[in-house]
Amino acid sequence: MTEAAPLWWSFALPPALALAAGVTAALAGVGAGRRPAPLRELARRRRRTVAADAGLRTVGAVLLPVAAVAAAVVLPLGFRAVSDLAVGVVWFNAMGALAWAAVWLVGWGSNSALALIGGYRFLAQGLAYEVPHMLALTTAALGAGSLRVGAVVEAQRGLWFAVWMPAAFAVFLLSAAAMAFWGPFDQPVGRDVAGGAAGELGGVDRLVFLGGRWLLLVVAAWMAAALFLGGGQGPLLSAWCWTLVKTAAVLGALLWLRRRLPAVRMDRFTALSWTVLMPLAVVQALWVAVVVLER
Repeated sequence: MTEAAPLWWSFALPPALALAAGVTAALAGVGAGRRPAPLRELARRRRRTVAADAGLRTVGAVLLPVAAVAAAVVLPLGFRAVSDLAVGVVWFNAMGALAWAAVWLVGWGSNSALALIGGYRFLAQGLAYEVPHMLALTTAALGAGSLRVGAVVEAQRGLWFAVWMPAAFAVFLLSAAAMAFWGPFDQPVGRDVAGGAAGELGGVDRLVFLGGRWLLLVVAAWMAAALFLGGGQGPLLSAWCWTLVKTAAVLGALLWLRRRLPAVRMDRFTALSWTVLMPLAVVQALWVAVVVLER
């Protein structure tokens, strides 16, 4: 049974996530043969554009990590969550949708054509991948018969959902990478538009914005461990250790994915979502529904 986390964990959650995101960014930089990403981003200078809305741009940059931390409050470390909401799966998805607003505000507030193109790219990518993402989340909730993340973890006591919901697990990982504009899905901040939505950011603003991106990736890996890999379920190790091990494994897979999938045009990735991932997620959800009804 999932319990409420002690009060100290509520205060420790943001710095713990920030540390995990920093380690992820550093590993990504080392894997690419460059200096650690946080140091690289701090060294960038902010570019000034005519009639830019600095307040709007700052709100967007800050909103991205805030949304990621807010999404993490329903995720259990072992069997304890800061807030195991009755609609935790819906809450997680809603906080992920705030990323749309964050990236758009940064692109729009910069008053730059290339930054605005980056914002539009993220909207197109988000629209394409949000529905399969939501279907993957719903499939796991359907298998547990509850929207509580803790209940989904408890329902995997005998068998991980990744075993009998492999399509939903794969769709979730791909859509999570797209929602964090990570790896082959990084066109919203692509070099071909001089950095896209983040092109006019520099220094701390840029670090906060891209730190939100790494936070989204860490939180997505944590959610994957909870929904599809049994969360804290496992022998020998304590529940919180299993959560960390599984989260690290998913995060490692997402880092590996970045170097293995080619970056192609936006229209091809959106077409992949609408024509492949969407039907796959629907078929998986229907199959799980049939299995649940026959129990």
